[in-house]
Amino acid sequence: MMFAWVLLIAVIVLIVWWIALYNGLIGGRNNVRNSFAQIDVQLKRRFDLIPNLVETARGYLKHERETLDAVISARGKAVSATQSAVADPTDPQAMHSMTSANAALNQTLGRLFAVAEAYPDLKANQTMAQLSEELTTTENRVAFARQAYNDAAMSFNNRIGMFPSNIVAGMFGFREVPMLEASENAEERKAVKVSF
Repeated sequence: MMFAWVLLIAVIVLIVWWIALYNGLIGGRNNVRNSFAQIDVQLKRRFDLIPNLVETARGYLKHERETLDAVISARGKAVSATQSAVADPTDPQAMHSMTSANAALNQTLGRLFAVAEAYPDLKANQTMAQLSEELTTTENRVAFARQAYNDAAMSFNNRIGMFPSNIVAGMFGFREVPMLEASENAEERKAVKVSF
């Protein structure tokens, strides 16, 4: 009879422990999703600023339509790629597409700012200066949000890779989430100059 009680208590402890591991994995996954949502919020802010920036520059850059169109096109691709990543932040392909599209957007913004340097009236425009300052602030927020996401992703990936939670993770289909990495393209790694 005593053995039966000991066995029952051991089974109950094992079940509670198993549930705690599972709940920890759920909490980690939710933390990753929340961290990615913060990136999404900042990127949406950035995407909202860009049309205003382009519209302000349009009046001054009449002969630079190609540059303005490239910024709008890159913004559209970045928005689309970000929406795909929001749908499933654990999809490595979607995250890679989002990172690449945002790097391309950074390049086109860099070209816009380089072209704008040649227009003193545009550099002196108060709206343009304010928009570029907001864009710089938003870029900093995006960088902080990406760091928080990577921290959450690393913690979650460690949890699903370590024993014994890796057993529970495997049983319930938890998979590693991709880290946000800098682009491999040397041109895309260059800092975007945002100065007026």
